[in-house]
Amino acid sequence: QVQLVESGGGLVQAGDSLRLSCAASDRTFSSNAMGWFRQAPGKAREFVASLNWNGDRTIYADSVKGRFTISRAFAKNTLYLQMSSLKPEDTAVYYCAASSTTRYASSRRMEYDYWGQGTQVTISS
Repeated sequence: QVQLVESGGGLVQAGDSLRLSCAASDRTFSSNAMGWFRQAPGKAREFVASLNWNGDRTIYADSVKGRFTISRAFAKNTLYLQMSSLKPEDTAVYYCAASSTTRYASSRRMEYDYWGQGTQVTISS
């Protein structure tokens, strides 16, 4: 069973930084795209960031561009999301996602087959 396990969430103040991690149990993900999504209370899950199978291309939601950075460590089979200049509107459950079919960064939920359990990020004003 393929597993994605997120960590690193928490409660911080506006303007602070956090780094989320996502450990993948299967090295096949190193050959495909991975991404981060988030879901705030009462809202639909939305795209945050994604990167190519080899990490050389990234895409971001406009709301996080310039503040968040997605990266991956192949040796550790881990995906990261470095978040800075956090705002209260970034409060959400953050989910790691992995594709088993596409190698290219994508903002489309349907491209991702595997999801983590989510980690809560709360930003106080």
